[in-house]
Amino acid sequence: MKRGKNAEEASGDGENDTSSASAKKGKKTKEPEAPVLYEDPPDKLTSKDGRSANMKITSWNVDGLRAWVKKKGLDWVREESPDVLCLQETKCSEKALPADITSMPEYPYKYWATSDEKEGYSGVAMLCKTEPLKVTYGIGKEEHDKEGRVITAEFPNFYLVTTYVPNASKGLVRLDYRKTWDVDFRAYLSELDMQKPLVLCGDLNVAHQEIDLKNPKGNKKNAGFTPEEREGFSQLLEAGFVDSFRELYPDQANAYTFWTYMMNSRSKNVGWRLDYFVLSSSLLPGLCDSKIRNKAMGSDHCPITLHVAV
Repeated sequence: MKRGKNAEEASGDGENDTSSASAKKGKKTKEPEAPVLYEDPPDKLTSKDGRSANMKITSWNVDGLRAWVKKKGLDWVREESPDVLCLQETKCSEKALPADITSMPEYPYKYWATSDEKEGYSGVAMLCKTEPLKVTYGIGKEEHDKEGRVITAEFPNFYLVTTYVPNASKGLVRLDYRKTWDVDFRAYLSELDMQKPLVLCGDLNVAHQEIDLKNPKGNKKNAGFTPEEREGFSQLLEAGFVDSFRELYPDQANAYTFWTYMMNSRSKNVGWRLDYFVLSSSLLPGLCDSKIRNKAMGSDHCPITLHVAV
């Protein structure tokens, strides 16, 4: 997610003007309120129907693969050790991929989608410990697929789709395009879902409800929280899909996956939940946990991890 956040979004709610207080004799300056942080609870590895998780998937918008590798992102990946690692906003052509990631023995099956027209723009990747039955790129529409935004892997019991959804951009200059994308992408997912259930993960570039960002009031006309983008996500859920985090944690506030680099937003936890695992409703009985790994550094997004029995 890249956007120039306005001051209301980027500043914490607890910033108090202490200048006038300090000028008055005998008055104590009011301390800024401590930020409310989200503590990722212990992982749950058993589903509602009593099955043990047998698939662990991690998704991370790395905001530039080469910089992320230099920031030791792969050390965290090795510690997390998912069965599949999905990356978004790689911003790297295949010929420029760092050897540190192309040579990773833990993930012998690696797939890359990059922007055809713009070097250092968009891009997604999928790294797998076991070989998928089939891997495809894009959604079958040239206007979308030229930007390298989707990889789909077929596994025996499900499809895994990773995506970097187009940003409506500053001034909402791409909002109309985003609305077209939402309709076409939903149709693509619904068609897959008729064949076998799916897991969708990635940076979906929308905070769905007010609970999903720190400052909803100041952002209703900003990319990622417009009524049009939120409605697009609602329509996806209405088509038979489930936001796994909200399914398990419906009332959990302050759980974000993106923080602008400006104004110490991450340390204040002034953020947005833009990264998701969305599941076909038929996979719900096997859902074990949907994690936000907000302690992991290396990008303006944090990774998220899904535990599921499939």
